[in-house]
Amino acid sequence: MSKRRLARLAIVSAVAGLLTVPFIPSSPAQAATVCNRYCDGRDAALAPGDRPTVSATIYGRTLRVHVNDTDAMAWGTVEGGQATDEVWLDRSFDGGRGWADGSRLGATRIPTGGTSTRTTQFNVDDWNNVGVGALRACGKAGDRPEIACTPWTRSNWNAWDRRTSAATALMMRWDRGTGLFDTNGWWTGANALTALEENIRVSGMNSYRYAIAGTYDKNVNSRLGQFRNEYLDDTGWWGMAWVAAYDLTGDSRYLSTARADADHMFAYWDTRCSGGVWWSTARTYKNAITNSLYIQLNAALSQRISGDSVYRQRAVAGWTWFQTTGMVNGQNLVNDGVNLSTCRNNGDVTWTYNQGVLINALVQLNRLTGDANALTVARRIGDAMTTSTYLSPNGILTEPNESGCSGDGASFKGAAIRGLGVLNSATGGAYNAYLRRQADSNYATNRDTIDAYGSHWAGPRVATNHSCQHSVLDLLNVTN
Repeated sequence: MSKRRLARLAIVSAVAGLLTVPFIPSSPAQAATVCNRYCDGRDAALAPGDRPTVSATIYGRTLRVHVNDTDAMAWGTVEGGQATDEVWLDRSFDGGRGWADGSRLGATRIPTGGTSTRTTQFNVDDWNNVGVGALRACGKAGDRPEIACTPWTRSNWNAWDRRTSAATALMMRWDRGTGLFDTNGWWTGANALTALEENIRVSGMNSYRYAIAGTYDKNVNSRLGQFRNEYLDDTGWWGMAWVAAYDLTGDSRYLSTARADADHMFAYWDTRCSGGVWWSTARTYKNAITNSLYIQLNAALSQRISGDSVYRQRAVAGWTWFQTTGMVNGQNLVNDGVNLSTCRNNGDVTWTYNQGVLINALVQLNRLTGDANALTVARRIGDAMTTSTYLSPNGILTEPNESGCSGDGASFKGAAIRGLGVLNSATGGAYNAYLRRQADSNYATNRDTIDAYGSHWAGPRVATNHSCQHSVLDLLNVTN
């Protein structure tokens, strides 16, 4: 086993406890120097500000990270120690899952006769290589092998409030190699990109615009091309992401791709059950999410294409068909799909995203056509979702069978709350109190030190991924 591997295995968080391992000195060649306003290794005495953040203890010593927000740099200290005690920094560009440029940045020992020492300053982010970073301090007593580390932290650059901090934490999970989130998130990646695009629009923070073209260029020719694949709901998610990209950039290629996505979905509309789009090219299921996205995407396109009638007609036909199925049940909640034998509501689970995406679709249809009934139905669904003891127990949105940040369901609440936010704007703030309650609960109970959020909006926090993170970002985009 390599020295680097052993050194990484030795580092544990203070929360997890201490790990006894042989101490292995670091090699200076492990760490890549990052230069932004200043290069790594700048004297901490030159910092114009000192914001102490996270800390940890080990055998009576205190490890701490000090942040220089002006220059987006930080340094580590060890205090209350003795000669030969050590402190260093780790830097991560993937939300703390690893630290690719090596550990032990600025490693230093307390000198003879001293009780404390500090590292030099290191950059939090790598702006030249679009590395969105976080730092932590690690250290050990000179006469013991165990190592402790603080939680991760960062500067307030691109993180000056709740929503920008959540966007920055999401971008820690954007893979610069694949152009997707968490390496390969596909339809959930479309939702994450949509949340990021909306954050750019509402916050004015343009730092992460590069992810739009980066995602597009690296993936436009994958699957069936133009972000189409065998699942028609996946195609709808991507279509909406490219509508948002077009709105932000004015780049016509994004609108062309959104049109290709809508046309791909239309190719799987047929007369089985008198209409509707199939969930997949296998033509085995017609469901709410695919058809809600179909209405939303076509209505959005028609609003952006001068003189259009084709996409408008498709959006109207989609809603006309949807109403015949009874998928909006007697409690004004949306069940999952249609029983192909009866062509009626199959009574399956009322997932949160089925509520929010249809709400979004109906608001878009109302904007396009002036159909007042569409907005009325959207309001009924919004009221039902926010008062349901099943979907909003104790007033907090909760996914049926909610677990951790894995699987498809981790993205559902983001799409749900995105739709409710659109309805909230259309109704003059009818859901302000509900949305604020969700945001405050997340911030208080479901957040770590770098503003990464888990799946449980009422807490406790669990480990995150891009799906859980974009879902809370969707919420903060409409509340902050």
